[in-house]
Amino acid sequence: MRSVRARAALGATVVVALALAAAGLAVLLVLRANLTDQAGLQAEVAARETAGQLALGVPYDKLDMSDEEDHPVQVTDEDGRVVAVSKDLEAISGTGTGGVAPQRPPAPAATGDDDEERDDDASADPARGEVSTDDPDFTHGTATVDGDRADCRFASVEATNPAGLTLTVHAGAPLAGEQRAVASVRGAMLAGLPVVLLVVAGVTWLVTRRALRPVEGIRREMAAITASEDLSRRVPEPGSHDEIARLARTTNETLTALEASVERQRRFVADASHELRNPIASLRTQLEVGAAHPGLLDVTGAVADTVRLQALAADLLLLARLDAGERPGAALLELGALVREEVSQRTGDRIPVTVSAPEAGGFEVTGSRAQLARVLGNLLDNAERHAHGAVAVAVRREGGGVVVEVTDDGAGVPEAERERIFERFVRLDDARTRDEGGAGLGLAIARDVAVRHGGLLRVSGAGERGARFALWLPDAR
Repeated sequence: MRSVRARAALGATVVVALALAAAGLAVLLVLRANLTDQAGLQAEVAARETAGQLALGVPYDKLDMSDEEDHPVQVTDEDGRVVAVSKDLEAISGTGTGGVAPQRPPAPAATGDDDEERDDDASADPARGEVSTDDPDFTHGTATVDGDRADCRFASVEATNPAGLTLTVHAGAPLAGEQRAVASVRGAMLAGLPVVLLVVAGVTWLVTRRALRPVEGIRREMAAITASEDLSRRVPEPGSHDEIARLARTTNETLTALEASVERQRRFVADASHELRNPIASLRTQLEVGAAHPGLLDVTGAVADTVRLQALAADLLLLARLDAGERPGAALLELGALVREEVSQRTGDRIPVTVSAPEAGGFEVTGSRAQLARVLGNLLDNAERHAHGAVAVAVRREGGGVVVEVTDDGAGVPEAERERIFERFVRLDDARTRDEGGAGLGLAIARDVAVRHGGLLRVSGAGERGARFALWLPDAR
């Protein structure tokens, strides 16, 4: 089942079916319990009526059980013998004994020649039995009355007659009404359940289809974008403020970022091709001249072009690794020592570099030594190209991190261009930087490395003239 609508409709239908089944079962159980309790109450009333007669000494064969058709009655003595049953009771179960025929002749409670004398004697005799006030025992069983067999709820009540004999009255109430009511409710539920489930499935299908309609529009537009490779197109954004609208906005943001990335990649390839073409053309020209006229071969120029080409290839390779998401190392570095070491190796600089990095240390950061050294070298190369007579490097602590500042006394960077110079292949002075071998990648590499180390690289003015580049890296502690 590949359709989301179908899965949603099926899931909702299953959940509703289970909920309705559980609720229906609970209703049936409660209904059955209530009806059973009512039947038990009726059985108890019938049992106490008969027990009251026995307590008054009414003979077994004179017991008034006029509603025996609705409430079958069985009376047993202390030994479990049946002493009286209701009229037309043919079979019984659930009372402890299945007997339906009295096992002893009726025992009148008083003597006399006729009923009137017995009644008079009984009235004159002050002796009375009693009916137990304890809650009756309830059992389930069956009773057959005049050929009709029915399930019953039996109530057992004890009574003591005037002679001191303890008797147990078992009176039953038929459960046919309860069974019919439960069956009717169950039938109604079973008949209505399919209709309810069909309605739930249909409504869920329609609602889900309407909710997912914008998703289908997004899918079609994405398929069209993929087919046309036109990243300037955008998917439709619904006017709602739900998850689908947020998905559309996120998709468009992703397309915008992808378009910008592809555009940067194209521009990078074009600029790289342009930068590589110049030293390659120059080197080829020199080699061709040297091949035709060995005496005219400019070895120094060829070596310079080769070095420039090698440096440019290294920059392009590093940028490719950074763009691929290469993570910096996690080595512990002391920036003060790194600055002093890098400056000491720059013996061919046009302007000597002044270093202010305390020997006491305490400027630890984590990262790649080679990449951070490359950042420092690029900043110093930039300062050397633009400085008139002074280049300085200072290391200090600031804001929970370590700052390396490189300043020069050159013309500085115009405020409007201070972010642009960190873009790739950007040169504010094309003629001079090209002659001196700059390709406009040094500052771009420096900022990328700083960001991937969790730091920042910014430029500002250095007093009245010059530029100050500040590299901030988080403290290793």
